[in-house]
Amino acid sequence: MQKVDSVKRRILNLYANDLHKLDTSNKLRTLFWAIPSELSKNTSRYQATTIIENVKQYQMQEMLELMRESMIVNIAYQSTDPAVGLALTADRTRYKLFVGDIGLFVTLAFWDKDFTDNIIYQKLWADKLSTNLGYIYENVIAQMLRASGYELYYHTFQNTSNHNYEVDFLLSKSDKLVPIEVKSSGYKTHKSLDVFCEKYSSRIGERILLYTKDYQKDGPTQCIPVYFTPFL
Repeated sequence: MQKVDSVKRRILNLYANDLHKLDTSNKLRTLFWAIPSELSKNTSRYQATTIIENVKQYQMQEMLELMRESMIVNIAYQSTDPAVGLALTADRTRYKLFVGDIGLFVTLAFWDKDFTDNIIYQKLWADKLSTNLGYIYENVIAQMLRASGYELYYHTFQNTSNHNYEVDFLLSKSDKLVPIEVKSSGYKTHKSLDVFCEKYSSRIGERILLYTKDYQKDGPTQCIPVYFTPFL
C-alpha cells in the first residue's frame, strides 16, 4: 500500500499543477486541497469564505464549474424544499464538495503524514474506522451515486428546538423521494432520517440507512451495507 500511496501523491501533485494552469492565483488549488478539512467539520455546507477571501459569488460558481468539468470533484447542492425535481429547489450557493476518487481523497486527507505514520488503511480494512472519520464514507457514497448517474443533493433543517438535522443524500425515484443517511459504523440510529420523513411524509418512498453491517430492516427504514449503493 505504501507504493500505491506514493503514486496517489504524484497524481494529486498533477492535479495541483493543472489547477494552477487554470487559475494562477491558486484559489482553485486551495479550494480543492481544503475538501477533507471542510467535510470533517460536519457543517451544513462548504464554507468557501473561510478558505479564500474576496471572491464574488459569480467567481465562485465559475471555479466550481471548472473543477466539475475537470471531473476531480463531485458537488452536492442543498435542496431548499426537497421534492421530486430536486434541481428545481437546488441552492447553488450552498453545497458540499467531494473528491471524485475516494482513494485520492484518503491520501489528500492525510497529506501531512508519511505513509508509515498513517494507519487509516489498516483501520479501513479492519472495519475499525472511528466515528469522527465518517466523512470518508460520505465521499465513498457520493462517488458511487455519481457513478450510477445520480446528481447529488442533500437537505439541512432545524426542528422546533433549533437543533440541526441533515439528510446526507436525496434521490428522486418515480414520484417520490428516497432520503439516505450515511453511517461510518454499524450503528443503525437515524434520528435525522426519522425527523425528515415525518416532516415530508407525503413525499417519501423508500428510506435508507447506509452503514457497515448486514442488511436488515428497522421499522420502515432499510439498513443497507454501503457496497450495495450502486444498486439503489
